[in-house]
Amino acid sequence: MELPGILGFFMHFDDHLMVIIQQCGAWTYLVLFGIIFAETGLVLTPFLPGDSLLFVVGAFSAQGAFQPFLMGGILLAAAIAGDSLNYAIGKYFGKRLTQAKHIPFFKKEYLDRTHHFYKKYGGKTIILARFLPIVRTFAPFVAGIVRMDYPKFLMYNVIGGCVWILLFYCAGFYFGNIPLVKEHFSEVI
Repeated sequence: MELPGILGFFMHFDDHLMVIIQQCGAWTYLVLFGIIFAETGLVLTPFLPGDSLLFVVGAFSAQGAFQPFLMGGILLAAAIAGDSLNYAIGKYFGKRLTQAKHIPFFKKEYLDRTHHFYKKYGGKTIILARFLPIVRTFAPFVAGIVRMDYPKFLMYNVIGGCVWILLFYCAGFYFGNIPLVKEHFSEVI
């Protein structure tokens, strides 16, 4: 599948989810875990759906396609694990970036400023980044680069993940089956 096809697939995920459920059955839980995990955990996949996927899956859960609490738990685990992996990737590459020379856009001064920013606002950044699609992918990566204290990062990661999943998944669960919303699903998401 070419890139435009992949992007189209994710842009109209609501149209494809029922087919995935029919073809994959219970494995759909793992597929959805993988998408949320990759969207939050891999720096190169910020194009994957996050908010819209949670909304659509919530709506399908309300229709009985998924066990609601199990799906909510799986999505939450994917979000937390993804951000934790992203943090670890940032920590791994951050060490190499700080030791590398001659990287035009990477300066020690920028790293110092970012480190101070995360020291002061890191928790809020991790929580609020969940609601900003591209930022969501890079905030934990940068937290790893500047070596934000991991227990502190994890606490805010869990809080942010819970709020993010609850907000979008529950919105889909409660509002996704309203006829007006169903008719205009692609505009809503």
